[in-house]
This record gives sequence, C-alpha cells and structure tokens, in this order.
Amino acid sequence: MPQIKQSRPSDFETLGARWRALEAAADGSFFQSWTWMGCEAAARFPDPVLIEATQDGHTVALALCNRRHTWPGATLWLAESGIEQWDSTFIEHSGPLVARDAGPAVLPALLRAAIAPFGRRLVLSGVPDQVAAVAFSLPGTLEREASRPAPSVDFAPLRANGADHAASLSANTRQQLRRSIRRYQARGPIKLTRAADAAEALLYLDRLAALHQATWTRRGKPGAFAVPEFHQFHRSLIARAHPRGEAELLHITAGGETIGYLYNFIWRGWVLAYQSGLAYPVHDATLKPGLTCHHLAIADHFVHGMAGYDFLAGDARYKTSLANATRPLFWLELGPPWRLAAVSAWLRRRK
Repeated sequence: MPQIKQSRPSDFETLGARWRALEAAADGSFFQSWTWMGCEAAARFPDPVLIEATQDGHTVALALCNRRHTWPGATLWLAESGIEQWDSTFIEHSGPLVARDAGPAVLPALLRAAIAPFGRRLVLSGVPDQVAAVAFSLPGTLEREASRPAPSVDFAPLRANGADHAASLSANTRQQLRRSIRRYQARGPIKLTRAADAAEALLYLDRLAALHQATWTRRGKPGAFAVPEFHQFHRSLIARAHPRGEAELLHITAGGETIGYLYNFIWRGWVLAYQSGLAYPVHDATLKPGLTCHHLAIADHFVHGMAGYDFLAGDARYKTSLANATRPLFWLELGPPWRLAAVSAWLRRRK
C-alpha cells in the first residue's frame, strides 16, 4: 500500500524540481506540468497543502492544493486557489500527478487522504474520467458533480484513411469553410505566422486580448481578460512556456489584414487550443474567423506530425464542427462521508 504524507511547502523552487522529476515519469497533461502549476504559485497557493504518495521510498504521486477555511471545516482546491480571480484561468485535464507505474491503489488513497483530516472538502476541477471514476467509487464522498465535453481532432484516423482534415468534415461545415476561405482570399493571400520568441508571443497575446475583449463586450459579457489576474498569469506563463516549446501564439491574416490570433499549448504531441481573439466581420456572415483560423492551425499541425488538436472543454459550434472525437471532463466536490450533502449525493447516484 502507498504511504501518504502531507506538508506545507515553503520553497516552490525546490518543489518544482521534485515535480519535474515526477512529471517525466507520469502521463500528465500540460495543466499538470510544473510550467502551469508553478506559474504565479506564491499568489495562487497562499496556504498550500502538498499531498504525496510514496512506494518503497520513491515518490509516485503529488497533489498541490490551496486550503481555504470554510464552515464547518477547511476546503482543499486541487491545483487551484479557491480565489475566483486566480481560478479564472480555468484549469482542465487536471488531477493529482501520478507516476505511470504507480498502481491502482495510489489515486484512491490520495483522494481519501485529502478529505480525511477534520472532515475537509476537496474540489476537483476539469478532471478526466479516470480520476472521476475513482472519486465516484468512494462511498458517500461526492457532494457535487458537473461535466463538460472536450472535443478534439485525433489525427491518427485521418492519417490511417489517407485523408486531410477538410475531407473529414460534414458537407455543411466544408461548404462554410471553403466559402469563408474564398472570401478571405479575395483580400489577398492567407498567412499563418508563429510568434518567433517570447517577446513577440507577449505582443500577440496583448493583441489577442484586445480582439477577445471587443468581441465579448459587444455581447454584453466581461471577457476573460477583464480579470487582471488572468492577463498577469498568462503573461507569466508564456514567459515560462514559450522558451520550452510548450506554448505558441499564431497570427492568421488575409492580405495583411488580421483574421485572428490563437493561443495554444503544445504538450507531448498534442495541441491544446486555449484562447483566441478573432476579428469578427460586422456585415458579412459568410466570413467565419474562428472556423477558418482553427482549421488552418489544424492543417498546419497535421502536416508537421502532431498527434491531435484538443479544443478543451466546451461545446461551442466551431469545436463540434471541426472535431472527430470527444471526451468528458468533470468538476467535482468531495466531502467526508458524514456530511449530509455527500450522503444525499451518493444515494441519488445509486437510484
């Protein structure tokens, strides 16, 4: 059985070195990497709790949480702060970082340890079905559950069938895409440009943010970049991730005019489409900047040998139109079995 211990880390640089070592031995996502987890860590984890699983003296799992005190006990937020401004970054594909050879007993033991002391609650955001399945198996602990689809384009079946991305789309999507591309080409050649270094990537991010905010304020919404911590986090993240080849900023133009900017993460062969800023036309509904930009990015990464293009959580029309696969992500809240909310939720699931 794994040994579980808990501590309050005081040196994030030392923790980062340990995290990177486990990262190399795990099949974690970009959102479980130290690039993401360690970004603005001191601000995001003001009361950190590190839960560690060891086997034969070796670390096989790590979970970094922030503790917030609520009645009647504390709540741990896995990989998040529990502070709305910092959690606006919206983590996905999350969960404890577990070594690939750790064995099936590690994750249940770690989750039980997170909620055991003094009846703590545990918030899990954007976890995959493997983590959710373990959470569901813990009797009387699940208090709240929600899920969202995460559409993606898996390049393997396209390559196996000798098809490109456009050929795999529905007739209606192909028609919309081809018409949009023709209309953009009337302005001049379409070009996809990558930010060459972190400085240019930050310039692209600011331009993306301006387009993003203009779109959402027109719709009467605040927009992601209205939260200062969101912009601060991603400027810091790009400075960390871009030199490691883990983030890219793309600028798509037609005849020199901007169609849009894309902000993607690059992780172990996959592209994660995180954020965009698009120049929506006012009077021409046949121009589809989102559909066009993402298709061009997909086609580019397909040619360059990537494994796939993950749209992350959400069922926006452009995601489902371009995707050929989907998987669920879960947002869960766990509590001690004696809490009424946990017992009620468990009984409802058994009906």
